[in-house]
Amino acid sequence: MLLLIPHLFPSTRLLDVAARDLHLPALQTLLARGRHQSCPAEGVEAALCMALGIARQQDWPLAPISLTADGGVAGKAYWLRADPVHLQVMRDRIILADSDVLELTQPEADALVATIVQHFGADLNPMPLHPKRWYLRFEHAPRLATHAPSIAVGCDIDRLLPQGDDAMQFHGQLNELQMLLHDHPVNQAREAGGALPVNALWLWGGGCLPTPSTLTIPLYAGNADARALGAFCNMDVFFPPEKMDISLLETGGVVLLDNLTRAGQYGDALGWREALSELERDWFAPLLGMLRKIGPHGLRLNDPVKGKELLLFASDAWKLWRRPKDLASMLA
Repeated sequence: MLLLIPHLFPSTRLLDVAARDLHLPALQTLLARGRHQSCPAEGVEAALCMALGIARQQDWPLAPISLTADGGVAGKAYWLRADPVHLQVMRDRIILADSDVLELTQPEADALVATIVQHFGADLNPMPLHPKRWYLRFEHAPRLATHAPSIAVGCDIDRLLPQGDDAMQFHGQLNELQMLLHDHPVNQAREAGGALPVNALWLWGGGCLPTPSTLTIPLYAGNADARALGAFCNMDVFFPPEKMDISLLETGGVVLLDNLTRAGQYGDALGWREALSELERDWFAPLLGMLRKIGPHGLRLNDPVKGKELLLFASDAWKLWRRPKDLASMLA
């Protein structure tokens, strides 16, 4: 069984503040008894693709899969997500705020896209099938590698911008786009109402529609992209239960718990602390009581953003000599 818990192992800056005097006996016991190991730090989207049997192309091909879920027809074309975002200029870096915090409406998205298409024509022609999810279509795959939002939001974007032989062309278009959107009536109205303006597009998830996997495990997730992946693979897709249940251990499925995500991305120490305490009550404490019932393949608590995971087996229930330490040191 796989529990994906982004930002379970947070940055040192956040951890030093958020975990101060925080005691979570169940999580600390699990951390003491399990095996710590590294895992790919390519984000939630990559971890889900790997778990569900979707092969990597130039990127992990989320764009054609979510396009299909949003009612589009992928065909044989190459697709990129071009999600509307807000870039916040700080003193020494530029931080990405993703479409989830924008609360963009469909009329706003349509108006912004109309201006973009009028200015760029076929060179930059996004399809706003959903206010948060826009798409670019290519007959031939651009030479481009991108980073998913789950590892980019809240971070300095300098090292996370598209890379590859065609990257400079896209960088030029996106820089021009920022100037185009700066005084757009939609953004003026949004700022007047206290909302963040849309001043950029985030390119990611490129690929052609892949072959669905044949896995039969269930997927538990509330995230729209995760659910689109599960539906594409003809899996049983459910929303996560409110707490850990013994029946979950018997399914060998994948559960995405994104309780810590927003606080982890934006460095909200209090929010992260409260969310982790809720996970302790609803997931870690019940899991500790069920440890002896974990199947032979074990259970993984995986943080696909930080590239760390905790591997647990039934035999770990008997390792009483492994004493918990303070939480901060065990998550560091």
